Amino acid sequence: MAEPLPPRRAGVLRRLGRHRTATAGAAILAAFVAATVLAPLVLPHDPNEADFDRVLQRPSAAHPLGTDQLGRDLLTRVVYGARVSFLIGILAVALSAAIGVPVGVISGYQGGRVDIAVQRVVDLMLAFPGFLLALTLISVLGVGVTNVIASVGLATAPTYIRLVRGVALSIASQVYIEAARAVGVPEARIIRRHVLPNCLPPVIVQSTLQLGAAILTAAGLGFLGLGVRPPTPEWGTMLGEGQTYLFSSWYIATFPGVAIFLTVMAFNLLGDGLRDALDPRMKLG
Repeated sequence: MAEPLPPRRAGVLRRLGRHRTATAGAAILAAFVAATVLAPLVLPHDPNEADFDRVLQRPSAAHPLGTDQLGRDLLTRVVYGARVSFLIGILAVALSAAIGVPVGVISGYQGGRVDIAVQRVVDLMLAFPGFLLALTLISVLGVGVTNVIASVGLATAPTYIRLVRGVALSIASQVYIEAARAVGVPEARIIRRHVLPNCLPPVIVQSTLQLGAAILTAAGLGFLGLGVRPPTPEWGTMLGEGQTYLFSSWYIATFPGVAIFLTVMAFNLLGDGLRDALDPRMKLG
C-alpha cells in the first residue's frame, strides 16, 4: 500500500491543482510529451525523409500541417522537434542549476572575499544579455545539440547564482544557524540540512520558468543557423528554414512558431502556479 504524501507536499499539490492557469500549462506540456512518446506509433512519416514529389504542399488530410521545401511532413517534424527542444531545455537548465546552486550557496553562506570574487564574475556575465552571451559561446564552441545545451546552460547560470546567494545570505544570518555554529555543527551539515532545503522552492520555480526561456534561446540560435544541425528537426531551425517561404508557404514557419509560443507560455503558467503553491500567502489564480 502506497504511503501517504507528507502534509506539506500534499498541501502544495492541492494548491497547485486549484490553480487554473497552472493546470492549463501542465495540460499543454502533457499533450506535447504524449505526442512525442506516441509519435513513432501514430505518425507514418519519417521526419527526415525528403519527398520531392510533395514539395510545399498545403495542409491536407494526408499532411495536416503541410510539407516543407523538401517534401517532409511538417506535423511529424514539429512533433519530433519537440523531443529535441525539450531535451535542450531540460539539460540546459539542469546544467545551469548544477553550476549556479552550489556556487550561489558558497557565495552567500561564506561571504567575505569569496562572495566578492564570485559576484564580480557574475556581474561581468550579467553585463551581457542572456541571448548575446549564448550567441558568443556558441560561436566559440560551434553548432550542435551538445554545444547549444552548454551555451544556453552557461549563459543562464548567473541567474541561479544570484537567486541562491540571496537565500543563503538570509539563512546564514538566522539565530538557529549561529546557534548550530556555536555548538560545533560542521559547516557542510548546516548547508545540507538548513541552507539547501530553503533554496529548493525558489530554485524549482526558477527552473520551471527557465525551461521556457532556454527553449526560446535555443530556438533563437537555431533561427540564426547556429543551433542544431539540419536535418535534425528543431523548432528554431525549422522557423529559420521557413522564413524564405513566409509569403508563399506560410505554414512552414507558422506551425513551429506556434509550438514555441505554446511551450514557453505553458512553462510560464506552470511556473507562476508553482510560485503561488509554494507560497500560500500568494493569491491563487
